[in-house]
Amino acid sequence: MAKQGDFVGIIVAIPKETAVGEHRVALVPEVAAALIKKGIAVLVEAGAGASSYYPDSLYSAVGAEVLPSRQALLQKASVVLKVQNPTDEEIGWMRPGTVIVSFMNPSRNSEIIRRMRDAKITAFAMELIPRITRAQSMDALSSQATAAGYKAALLAAEHSPKFFPMLTTAAGTIRPAKVLVLGAGVAGLMAIATSRRLGAVVEAYDVRRAAGEHVRALGAKFLELALDAEASGGYARELTAEEKTKERTMVAEAVARADAVITTANIPGRKAPRLIDREMASRMQPGSVIVDLAAESGGNCELTQPGKTAVVNGVIVLGPENIPSRIPFHSSRLYAKNQQAFLDLLIGKDGNLNENFSDEILAAALLVHQGRVAHEPTRELVEAA
Repeated sequence: MAKQGDFVGIIVAIPKETAVGEHRVALVPEVAAALIKKGIAVLVEAGAGASSYYPDSLYSAVGAEVLPSRQALLQKASVVLKVQNPTDEEIGWMRPGTVIVSFMNPSRNSEIIRRMRDAKITAFAMELIPRITRAQSMDALSSQATAAGYKAALLAAEHSPKFFPMLTTAAGTIRPAKVLVLGAGVAGLMAIATSRRLGAVVEAYDVRRAAGEHVRALGAKFLELALDAEASGGYARELTAEEKTKERTMVAEAVARADAVITTANIPGRKAPRLIDREMASRMQPGSVIVDLAAESGGNCELTQPGKTAVVNGVIVLGPENIPSRIPFHSSRLYAKNQQAFLDLLIGKDGNLNENFSDEILAAALLVHQGRVAHEPTRELVEAA
């Protein structure tokens, strides 16, 4: 029986992540087994899954080949799966035409994208996968936001000097903590659900009125003004300046009464919107906590220091980076499932790579191909750099 190193079909390679603080792995043994069952060879760099608690032995047990050399692994690969974007060295080891699928952070990695372009690498960015129904199983932004929202609630509880649940003890009754979640997307909803499970009383706010239904379904209070923002045809109208001022006042009051605030407003490729300024934070009680999930992209709070914990006038401000990596076992599993679904689209039923990227999902996620940057906004950034 031929070894996978001699395999002439599609070879999927999983290098170990080298970015500082990154503990996830792009493919877990369960998904590796599914690919191998389809006739796809899987090569894994030794130790690739160790920091996410998937030892080499689990990959070997399902038929993957574990290689000690990253260079040898990448030189053999047809498809490379990663969590973080490739390094300059890794790109140099790949053959022209190699396909890589990972998060690429295109707005901040112009030089790496230029390097992939010049090396004739085909690159797909997981964050560019469109958020349409057919692509839900591939939506890595959502899967990792789930992990981030969960961990954010735990960080808030860990750093708070207060109990989250209501407690009735012989020494008296302790009232539950008040948690405010700003942004009711995937991360926000998970933060709400987790805070509720911890026993806190939760309020939430989102500029999208429709988000109120999801917030209330989780047992939290949705903050909204009693106003009619519906225009003709059922569309929402723009709020007036007076209404915006009232809404900001409402949010500021909620921040002031909260024991913990979790902010989740993050837009890929753009600076995070400012939700809490210094004046708003100054109205919070000493010992209150702010967990800013947008720290890496500028922060939702004016006081946030990316990667650090600051204490300002007694308010504890957390600026955690790469939160999903703090739950590497399950974050990796979710991400691997996203990768598996994407590969099902990328690899045709005949077992060959699909080179026709006319499918709307492949076309949207395509970043670099055949010596050109395919994603127009990124191409403009690369050419301007």
